[in-house]
Amino acid sequence: MREEEMQSNFFNNQNLTEMAINATSSGTTARELIPTGNYIGRCFKMVHIGTIKEIILGEEKILNKCRISWELPTEMRVFSEEKGEQPLVIEKEYTLSMHEKSNLRKDLKSWRGKDFTETEAECFDITKLMGVPCFINIIHKPSKKDAKKFYEEIAGITPMPKGVTCPEQINPTFIFDYDDFDLEKFNSLPDFIKNKMITSLEYEARALKINDIVNEDDLPF
Repeated sequence: MREEEMQSNFFNNQNLTEMAINATSSGTTARELIPTGNYIGRCFKMVHIGTIKEIILGEEKILNKCRISWELPTEMRVFSEEKGEQPLVIEKEYTLSMHEKSNLRKDLKSWRGKDFTETEAECFDITKLMGVPCFINIIHKPSKKDAKKFYEEIAGITPMPKGVTCPEQINPTFIFDYDDFDLEKFNSLPDFIKNKMITSLEYEARALKINDIVNEDDLPF
């Protein structure tokens, strides 16, 4: 499929993947920062963190969160001799909300090139983004805890310009969804993401379900 076709179809095609993550309208060495600028990107990874508590401006909120990752296939680095060159990766965490003021809808609207109708926004499966190319604008922002430290942030996502081709996907597609819980995938995630996930309502529900199954197995008849 041509890049232009993939970009135009990914918001409308309901069958790109069997799994669905729906947004609704209701100890390491410090790595180098990706330099600021515009980059070709391709969405390759998506993790449903789940419904967790967060403190925002001093107020506790219950939010359903996900994390989306893009590879930058024109920015290759050697992180380990065994694997050779690999693309840099940028990630962003979102609340799974298609409310008109949500960050997810804002970025998808920009990526798509037009806003969603209210019908489209009622339930949008974000796994349709997998494999879709884009242009990503990366900026640096100072840390709130230490003004001398900076971190990367995605400032904007836009469609691929006409005539520009995104290289083939390098990293394998990765989707983590509680509806099809994969322990191997879960264990492969960084600790800071797993630590969030184990506090989620979805993870708790899964643990209770496993516990019920174990208790049933202990019954004498």
